[in-house]
Parts: sequence; C-alpha cells; structure tokens
Amino acid sequence: MQEPTKSSLSRPRAWLIERMQSLRFGTIEGLVVCGGEPVIDPPPRIVRDVKFGGENGPRPEAKLNDFALKEQVRDLLDQMDALGNGIIGCLEVKHGLPFRMEVEEVTR
Repeated sequence: MQEPTKSSLSRPRAWLIERMQSLRFGTIEGLVVCGGEPVIDPPPRIVRDVKFGGENGPRPEAKLNDFALKEQVRDLLDQMDALGNGIIGCLEVKHGLPFRMEVEEVTR
C-alpha cells in the first residue's frame, strides 16, 4: 500500500500541514473540525514557541510541493476523521509535526 502524500489531501488539510511545518514549535488553538476537515476560515489561533539557539525555521519539507506524510500526520488525520465534528482545543506542534492534542468532547 502506498503511503498518502500531501498532494492527496484536501486543501484545508494541506493548509493545516503547511501551518504546522512553518510553525515548527508551538500550538494551534481552537481548531474547528467539520466532517473530519479542519475549518480554516476563520483560521485558528497560532502560538509560536521560539527556542533561543535552536531551530526555529520551517521543516525542510515545507519547500516541497509533495511528500509522503509522516506517521504523526496520518495519526492526526485519522483522529480528525474519528472526531467528525468538534473542536481541537489545543494541537501541540513539535519539529513541525503534531505531537498531542486536547479535544473538547460533549458529554450527555
């Protein structure tokens, strides 16, 4: 089975990958998910962590038009599919990749 690539993603999902790559370290907050897709208008709040003496630039893949998606990105997309409709309160990004997320759940 061939691994999914950036070019196989919807525009909102590709936008999210690009934001994580350019962010490098930080959080994406209040990301609305509708039908498993990130809602990018209005855009979520993005908070950058700046590491002094560290790498703060975008991931090397950010310059490429297409590339295979890393396991962490595939996991995030699977989680968004499973969520369907909801809000990712905080998506933590490390090295331009999703690290962990907090999901707001409705209890009944």
